[in-house]
Amino acid sequence: MQNFELIEFSLNEHIATVTLNRPDKRNAISDSMRLELISVLEHVASDKKIRAMVLTGNGKGFCAGGDVAGMERRMNSPTGEIAFNGWHRQQRVHYTQSLLHTLPKPVIAAVNGAASGLGADTALACDFVIASQHANFTWSYINRAIVPDGGGMYFLPRRVGLVKAKELIFSGRKVDVTEALALGIVDRLTSAENLLSDAQAWAAQMSTGSSTALALTKTILNQSFELSSHQIFEQGSQAQGICYSSTEHRESVMAFLSKSTPK
Repeated sequence: MQNFELIEFSLNEHIATVTLNRPDKRNAISDSMRLELISVLEHVASDKKIRAMVLTGNGKGFCAGGDVAGMERRMNSPTGEIAFNGWHRQQRVHYTQSLLHTLPKPVIAAVNGAASGLGADTALACDFVIASQHANFTWSYINRAIVPDGGGMYFLPRRVGLVKAKELIFSGRKVDVTEALALGIVDRLTSAENLLSDAQAWAAQMSTGSSTALALTKTILNQSFELSSHQIFEQGSQAQGICYSSTEHRESVMAFLSKSTPK
C-alpha cells in the first residue's frame, strides 16, 4: 500500500484503519483527498487479508464536509464550464460514497468530532457509527444553498425516518452526540480516549464470520428497502448457492461435525 499525504492507512490483525488527514481544515474533503481516498477504498475492497475497516479523522474534527475553497474555484470557472465541471465532480463524489457504502466487508465510522455536510453523509455511508462525546452532526448543505450530495438524502431517512430527515436537512441545525444516539444516527457512544480501540474491537467482532457470507449478505441488505420480498429471496438463493461452494462453508460444516474449531 503506497503512502499518501491526505489519507493515513494502517492494518492490524486484519482490521484496516483509514484516517482523514487534513486536521488544519477539520478534514474537509478536497479533490486531492478524494483521489487518495478512492485509491485506499479500492485497495481495502480488493485485499482479502482485510476483513473490516474503521474510518476516522485526525485532529478535532471527523470531517467538515466538502472543501469550500474548491467551491470558490468552481464558481470562478468560465460560465459555460461550471455545469459540466460540477457534473464531473459529482461523479467522483458519488463513486467515492458508493465505494464506501458497498465495500464488501464491515465498515465502522469512528466519529471523533464534528461531522458536517459531506462529513455527516460519509459517516452514514458506513455500516455502523461509533462516536465520542466530542462528536456532532449537521447536514449543513442548506447553508451553502446546495442539496445533500453525499448520500444524505438516501442514508439519513433510513436511520431517522423521512420527517426527521427533512427537519435536519431543511434546518441544517447541529445535532449533538446525545441526540444523535437517541435518533439512531450514532449506534454506540464511547470516550475520546477509547474511540479508536473500541471501533477496531467492534470491527473485529463484526468480521469473525465467513468473508464470503458477509459480503453477499451486506450486498443484499443494502438493497432491502428498495426490493420486493420476492427479489430478496431470489438474490438470497443465488448468494446461498455461492456460499454452498465456498471453502469457508465446507470447513465450518466439517468442524461442527467433528466438534472442532473451523480455521
